[in-house]
Amino acid sequence: MVRQYKFTAARADKFNKHGIHLTVYHEGVKGANMVRVSVKKGHFQEFYDIKSWFIYYIIKGQGTFFLNGQKVKTKATDLIVIPPKTRIYYFGKMEMVLTVTPAFNEKNERHVRMVDKSENPYYKKK
Repeated sequence: MVRQYKFTAARADKFNKHGIHLTVYHEGVKGANMVRVSVKKGHFQEFYDIKSWFIYYIIKGQGTFFLNGQKVKTKATDLIVIPPKTRIYYFGKMEMVLTVTPAFNEKNERHVRMVDKSENPYYKKK
């Protein structure tokens, strides 16, 4: 059996979801997903996962995560570790790497609410 060690963005799934751009690397590791997350304004859905940890490494930019209602400011080189059953949404302009472990399973995600852009601390009314 030949083992695959390299996974490219060209083969990854790419899509937008509630204000974020995702590149999802599904192959290779059954126990985890690696995701490149690009956000310009925010993730406008509050959600939680009943089984998976969400571990965000901030590559560049800054923002604010809201975790179970607690405000957590973040910047490049920070690591945000979110256990299962923690409500999540965030704002800011950031490039991140997200590890989801165990691997993301849509049936374990719970929608809480859509987040209004007026809740964004970086939002400027015109």
